[in-house]
Amino acid sequence: MENGTSKKVETLSGGALVVLEGLDRSGKSSQCSELLSHLKFLGYFMIQLAVLLVHTNVQAPEMGLLAPDMVLYLDISPEKAAERGGYGDERYERLDFQGKVREKYKTLYDASWKVVDACLPMEEVQKMLREYVLECVAECQNGKALSHLWLH
Repeated sequence: MENGTSKKVETLSGGALVVLEGLDRSGKSSQCSELLSHLKFLGYFMIQLAVLLVHTNVQAPEMGLLAPDMVLYLDISPEKAAERGGYGDERYERLDFQGKVREKYKTLYDASWKVVDACLPMEEVQKMLREYVLECVAECQNGKALSHLWLH
């Protein structure tokens, strides 16, 4: 019991900001849910901030946004994504638009990005995500400095 408590305190003091990105139907929601469950099982404290971050960024972009410690990008072609259930139900789920989004994502790649093939079986993708996140958390707990995307 004591070990679980100390792990949570360490995580809070040396937390990591990890972003999960990908095209529509790349598996973001499913993989995020599985990843959160696994990390909670291991005793980590985490918060899913998708809605909060978008709202905050729109209100105050000049504040100097924190750069993620890691971006996990679920890479899938728009054509493969279209083969998944429910494609086209949302306004932006069009092959041409998703192709442009994919190309824009590629221009953002930097050393903090880990690209994961979202066409792999879900279990393999999840295994890779878990490994990357645990590696990132360890780096942050060992004193990785915060950085900002930009300052106005």
